[in-house]
Amino acid sequence: MKRFHVHRAWLIALVTFGALLCAAGFRSSTGVLMEPLENEFGWSRELTSAAVTLNLVVFGLTAPFAAALMEKFGIRRVVASALCLVAVGSGLTVLMTASWQLVALWGLAVGLGTGAMALVLGAIVANRWFVRHRGLVTGLFSAASATGQLIFLPWIAYLAVHVGWRWSAGVVAGAALLLVPLVLLFLADRPSDVGSTAYGEAAAAEQADPDPDPPTNLPAGLPTDQSSGQPTSAARLAVHTLRQSLRSPAFWILACTFFICGWSTNGLIGTHFVPAAHDHGMPVTTAANLLAVIGIFDIVGTVASGWLTDRVDPRLLLVVYYGLRGLSLLVVPALLGPSVHPNLFLFIVFYGLDWVATVPPTIALCRSHFGLERSSIVFGWVYASHMIGAGIAATFAGTIRERTGSYEVAWWTAGALCLAAAVAVLGIPTPGGRRARARELMPTPVG
Repeated sequence: MKRFHVHRAWLIALVTFGALLCAAGFRSSTGVLMEPLENEFGWSRELTSAAVTLNLVVFGLTAPFAAALMEKFGIRRVVASALCLVAVGSGLTVLMTASWQLVALWGLAVGLGTGAMALVLGAIVANRWFVRHRGLVTGLFSAASATGQLIFLPWIAYLAVHVGWRWSAGVVAGAALLLVPLVLLFLADRPSDVGSTAYGEAAAAEQADPDPDPPTNLPAGLPTDQSSGQPTSAARLAVHTLRQSLRSPAFWILACTFFICGWSTNGLIGTHFVPAAHDHGMPVTTAANLLAVIGIFDIVGTVASGWLTDRVDPRLLLVVYYGLRGLSLLVVPALLGPSVHPNLFLFIVFYGLDWVATVPPTIALCRSHFGLERSSIVFGWVYASHMIGAGIAATFAGTIRERTGSYEVAWWTAGALCLAAAVAVLGIPTPGGRRARARELMPTPVG
């Protein structure tokens, strides 16, 4: 009888999924806690939105440096340290009495910790541990952000309403600490560290192209310090990769469209959907449950997007995703009300399917234009633009609500931006031809 064997890559994927799931749950809790904090401390929507903005921007800007740190020090150390930082930041939140403490703990500490476990972690694990089903696994990791929202938000909302927001913050801190031992025990940095190979590597080697694509202008290894000859720091690696990437039109389009993706998801829906629905008379717990439903359908949509990314031109997928998202956002003001009616539920289902479906094709385009070796860091910078867009949207929507008493302009702005992104994606060059790709990525002569 043949013994059943599960490849080590799937265990690594499971632990990574757990880390991404918790990071998403920690970060998404901000939208639920805005009103309880405002009610207790008398803070304005602009102030709490500004703290969320800092959280999102720090979250995003941490990503490329976290990717470089993982390349230099290993995935396991970085993820374990990030979870400890989240636990400290969220745990100390229960003691805060001033707005600057909210900014420091919620904005900086939690932002840094969750940023180090952003989707760049999933991109690195998928690139290192999978050759076969890489797009599908990327989709699963992307869905983890929705699953975290699904698991954490209803409980956090319930605790905030019926027990107190401090219990919600405590749950986040405890969950982060519980995950640390699992990461230290089971998460391996590379297949070679445990005497294994990437999943599907042997089959891919048998079918390898005898005339492989030329290398990109992104270095195969760490840049070295000119004076000492030692590998450069993670920060210099991240900045070096950014400088090289800025020469490519594909990078600019991916960064700008992902900026809009962040604006329309984490920044607007993730941060302001609960308070916006509450403005229309909907209970906070009901609105949080609707966000959780978005999470349920996002799992389906993102995994399907990963499967499609292995088979369909990623640019075409992005055109469809951004276009349909833009149209759906334009009608949100007419859908919100005190109860959940069929049209609103239909929007929730559709938006869930589209929530982060953009991630697998975006990672695939980073990989095809910039090469496997540094695509994770390149995606880290693209993801940073995503969270900067989210941060700006959080403040923009909060300011619109404070000044006009309504979120209508915020919904319409996001819809228009998504339609513009759908058009912009068509300008991404085709990475197909070897010579064209080599010309695009050829370093600019120095001196």
